[in-house]
Amino acid sequence: MDDLTDAQLVPLAAHPGPHREAAFEALVRRHAGRVHRLAAGTVGPGAADDVVQEVMISVYRNLAGFRAEAQFSTWLHRVTLNACHKALAARLTVPLEDAPEPLAPHSPVRAGEQADLRGRLAWAMAQLPPEQRDAVTLRELGGLDYAEIAEVLGVELGTVKSRLGRGRAALRALLSGIGVTP
Repeated sequence: MDDLTDAQLVPLAAHPGPHREAAFEALVRRHAGRVHRLAAGTVGPGAADDVVQEVMISVYRNLAGFRAEAQFSTWLHRVTLNACHKALAARLTVPLEDAPEPLAPHSPVRAGEQADLRGRLAWAMAQLPPEQRDAVTLRELGGLDYAEIAEVLGVELGTVKSRLGRGRAALRALLSGIGVTP
């Protein structure tokens, strides 16, 4: 199944049949990492696993309704953003302490500095308006190009460029204001 394209796997996974489970598993293996990165960048690493699970359940239940007017990955990113927004709305704040301390076999000081930097970046991302945060997250963590971001967010290409520019500028100002320099 892993050698099939998304366009070939989606119909197999969408409808009951002998290949449904295997096709869905192939889609999950192919896209779970990207979904997790996007979720971790939006809701924080501590809540990302729950969001990924929510996304995969939603995809499994609603795959038959996918109209293939866009690429599967574009639809999946939209489902992921919706799940992230739902998770953020369900809590008042994003706890930065959810991030586990990384193992530091070489330098505990460096690991502490990296954890501090991650916390500051998560704080700055949380300060952005949702539309800027979504654009920056899709670009920087999701690896999507501008056209894909426009499709996921349902906006014009110029709007994506504007949101990215404003979001990056705001992040730069916020981070500089708390002593983080590039």
